[in-house]
Amino acid sequence: MITVSSGLQGQQLPHYTQYMFNDFVINPAIAGIHDFYQIRTNHRFQWVGLTDPPLTNSIAFYGPHAKLDMGYGGYVYNDVTGPTSRTGITGSYAYNIVITQDIRLSMGISASMMQFRIDGTQLNPRDVSDPALLNMVSTSYLPDAGIGVYMYAEEFYVGLSAAQLLNNNLKIFDNRNGLNRLKTHINLTGAYRFQVDRDWVLEPSVMIKGTAPKELSFDVTARAEWKKMLWGAVAYRYHESIGILLGYSYEKMLSFGYAYDIGISTLRKYNTGTHEIMIGYRFNDIK
Repeated sequence: MITVSSGLQGQQLPHYTQYMFNDFVINPAIAGIHDFYQIRTNHRFQWVGLTDPPLTNSIAFYGPHAKLDMGYGGYVYNDVTGPTSRTGITGSYAYNIVITQDIRLSMGISASMMQFRIDGTQLNPRDVSDPALLNMVSTSYLPDAGIGVYMYAEEFYVGLSAAQLLNNNLKIFDNRNGLNRLKTHINLTGAYRFQVDRDWVLEPSVMIKGTAPKELSFDVTARAEWKKMLWGAVAYRYHESIGILLGYSYEKMLSFGYAYDIGISTLRKYNTGTHEIMIGYRFNDIK
């Protein structure tokens, strides 16, 4: 069996150290919770120095309806790991309701189309049972769907989402090597903002992710923000890495974020860390 089969049972979805700034890609309910439209891009270079490491790029555009309590958005992504690549487009819709005077709840759904591609010419001959596969390229197109809920106020948020709901079987090389099922992944996020004084805000946050009940992991982040302009953070990913985050916001319109993950697993011996860049642009308020 080719090595990609085991890989599909592991990291089926990309990791994001800056998940608090990349939340729409994780949870479709984020569409419409703000009063403005925005564009966000994310570029993650994982395990630099390792042969054929994961490389993830995404760009998202989303925002609210001008008058109604709903929002729309979409994003395009590309995730490459060695001979395999996933390219997809996703559209999302969300509806907001009032819980109390200060708390709102957003509920979202998403639909997507994904192309999975594996290039047999990049496979290691030692890992292939059928030499003919080394001259083949396999491409599959799969629809999928996701859901999410997001409760939020000025001081906190809690979100729960699920991706890959259809559990599609992924046929590789005309099914010569069996079926690989895309598992449903959950993401549970939460944070609380402590207003220390007029200038400083502290925001601890957590994300629990993976496939339930097994293969769950979590990220914990402590972020400090100064005058809504500069921020820095330290993050911990369970058994995998420690991250350092830095960011800057210009006139509440342009935002930049950078994260560097230092590995703490056995893989740290074979790579120099992970780099992640976030760029965001906010349009004028429309409601």
